[in-house]
Amino acid sequence: MRFILRRMAFYLFTAWAAITINFFLPRLMKGDPISAYLARNQGKVSPESIESLTTLFGLDSDKSMLQQYLDYWGLLFSGDLGVSISNGLAPVSAVIASALPWTLGLVGIATVLSFLIGTSLGSVIGWRRGSRADWAVPFATFFSTVPYFWMGLIVIAVFSTTLGWFPASHAYDKGSQPEWSWDFIGQVIAHGTLPALTIVVASLGGWVLGMRNMMITVLDEDYVTVAQAKGLRQRRVLTHYASRNAVLPQLSSFALALGFIVGGTLVMELVFSYPGVGKLLLDATSAKDYPLMQGLFLVITLAVLVANILADVAYAALDPRTRQMES
Repeated sequence: MRFILRRMAFYLFTAWAAITINFFLPRLMKGDPISAYLARNQGKVSPESIESLTTLFGLDSDKSMLQQYLDYWGLLFSGDLGVSISNGLAPVSAVIASALPWTLGLVGIATVLSFLIGTSLGSVIGWRRGSRADWAVPFATFFSTVPYFWMGLIVIAVFSTTLGWFPASHAYDKGSQPEWSWDFIGQVIAHGTLPALTIVVASLGGWVLGMRNMMITVLDEDYVTVAQAKGLRQRRVLTHYASRNAVLPQLSSFALALGFIVGGTLVMELVFSYPGVGKLLLDATSAKDYPLMQGLFLVITLAVLVANILADVAYAALDPRTRQMES
């Protein structure tokens, strides 16, 4: 219980610090949302509308920075993230909600698959160290250094331009509207195959190498030697003793990867013109859409915190020594 309370206190403080920085950072940047909105709509905004926008963005001159900060917390607790100046003053929460499912569906599934496949392969390669399985190490090293954009361009050139098997961009066919139908689902799968393949292949090597190196370290531990001396089946020693302990450091990296799923893989989304959160963040930055940037940073930060909390729970469940050290 003390372990859980300490970790929750740490994450609550981290959340407060992140939200506070998220409030002050846009206000330290050059310009403000109103100036950016007026620049995009020159001559179309009346003085009365400017005053309304000032109130809408919480930038009233008669309010101190502390009062604006307290108002910001009040808006957060009510679920109000403001309005997006680059999306026709649409609510930021609605704009993020329209892009978030695409990122979670594509990057989320690809990241989980890459972790599961890479960890499993790394476990087997590390278990069979010194055998022919070590031939996979140079390939894993190569793919772990390949940039996402380069891999994306390669798969587009091969599978889209040359073979014509999959579309090269967007999330679905032009002219289609999102709906729950088999035809639309097929379009989403076809358009998402190449981006997902890019993420899996480009990140697979890192998971393989990380798990292999940890397996080699764990195999020299006494508990593995004792388990083998007891005559336990090799598969049981591999899964219940070696892999279970070797995977612990991988969980921390996986938690960070899960958290940044919400941020999307920006370069990948640009290469494939995929309508995810990463591309939305770039568009918001280009348009100086501070409310949307602020909302995206907040969602990404909270996602990373939640992912790390889940990793701590899994870490404590797999390794009881963690709870003992905290008690």
